[in-house]
Amino acid sequence: MSIHVIKMPDIGEGIAEVELVAWRVQVGERVVEDQILADVMTDKATVEIPSPVVGKVESLGCEPGQVVAVGGELIRLEVEQAEHADAAMPQATVTSMPNPAAVLSKEAPAAQLTVQDTGSVRVMRQATNAPTASPAVRRRAHQLGIALQDVPGSGVDGRITHEDLDAYVTHASRGSSPPAANLDDRRDAERYAERHGEEAIPVIGLRRKIAQKMQESKRRIPHFTYVEECDVTEIEALRAHLNARWGGERGRLTLLPLLMRAMVLALRAYPQCNARFDDDAGVVTRYGAVHIGIATQTAAGLMVPVVHHAEARDLWSNAAEITRLAEAARAGRAVRAELSGSTITITSLGALGGLASTPVINHPEVAIVGVNRIIERPVIRDNIVVARKMMNLSSSFDHRVVDGLDAAEFVQSLRAYLEAPATLFVE
Repeated sequence: MSIHVIKMPDIGEGIAEVELVAWRVQVGERVVEDQILADVMTDKATVEIPSPVVGKVESLGCEPGQVVAVGGELIRLEVEQAEHADAAMPQATVTSMPNPAAVLSKEAPAAQLTVQDTGSVRVMRQATNAPTASPAVRRRAHQLGIALQDVPGSGVDGRITHEDLDAYVTHASRGSSPPAANLDDRRDAERYAERHGEEAIPVIGLRRKIAQKMQESKRRIPHFTYVEECDVTEIEALRAHLNARWGGERGRLTLLPLLMRAMVLALRAYPQCNARFDDDAGVVTRYGAVHIGIATQTAAGLMVPVVHHAEARDLWSNAAEITRLAEAARAGRAVRAELSGSTITITSLGALGGLASTPVINHPEVAIVGVNRIIERPVIRDNIVVARKMMNLSSSFDHRVVDGLDAAEFVQSLRAYLEAPATLFVE
């Protein structure tokens, strides 16, 4: 027997260190070649680290939440001498697969292999009996005392989701119920019982990245927020008409693609809002391209996938790209290129958007546009009280490089386009 040390591989793109999000194995567990050992996070992309050998876990090099440098010890496996001698590399490697289809045809039936795209890294591995789930789902299952092997997965390639856990819990709860006579007493006892429980939740993985990003933005950027009211009655009528006419063929539109079109046009007059500020170098870079980040809530936390070159897309192309990116982010399939490069961001909570907000700028950008809830209410028009659909735009700016007047004029330009939607299509 010998000890095989697996070190953190270089996964490219100049990354010097990663955060260990979760272990997939335990000390003493036997692992097979290509079995996933751990999930690590680089920026906002999660990468799976496979085993290059067959062996038994002798020790784990770190705890979830710790940062591991490339080349640092990740895990030690006890392996047979022959197996260790045959290993092509003395450390774990993430292998680039330029032609996955060729590998599939040569090595195994397609049903036995999966390919995970993580940007510049493509991981080819043989499917094992171990259930596939995100670190957040695994933590929740552990807290609920659920064995993931017992939960049917409805996600891509059988991936277990939070909804699958909910369905499992609901199904299991139907197996037994308290006697009807005691039900009210139990409910009253639970409703008014003292509660003393505490739960310490490590801030790791994506949640740590979000915390670091928000802290950096608020620490480095002097924010100011400008709120303006918009009458969106006409643009909502246009949206309804377009959906009725083209929804079945081109897909249905939300307000966001129309707002994106308004932003593309308004930024031509106010390019200082479509910029990034390198405050270390003291350089503001203004962009001709409009790469719009769309703040998206996922089970793991807030992510900002990017619609690149919104200026070159029509309404339906922007809508389709928003949907595709949101689905990829929520399923944990978004790659690095889809989560970077934004020049300005939109944030929206939809029907929960409230009356106003103070959105945090996505550093190093200099502006973010927040969409609030649409409310139908009485408004005076031409000395007559009429019902109109009203919505606030709550937008924040970096006051170091965007003057208050420029910010106000930019938002007023957005308002003008939204209130007269025909101007979105006239140049």
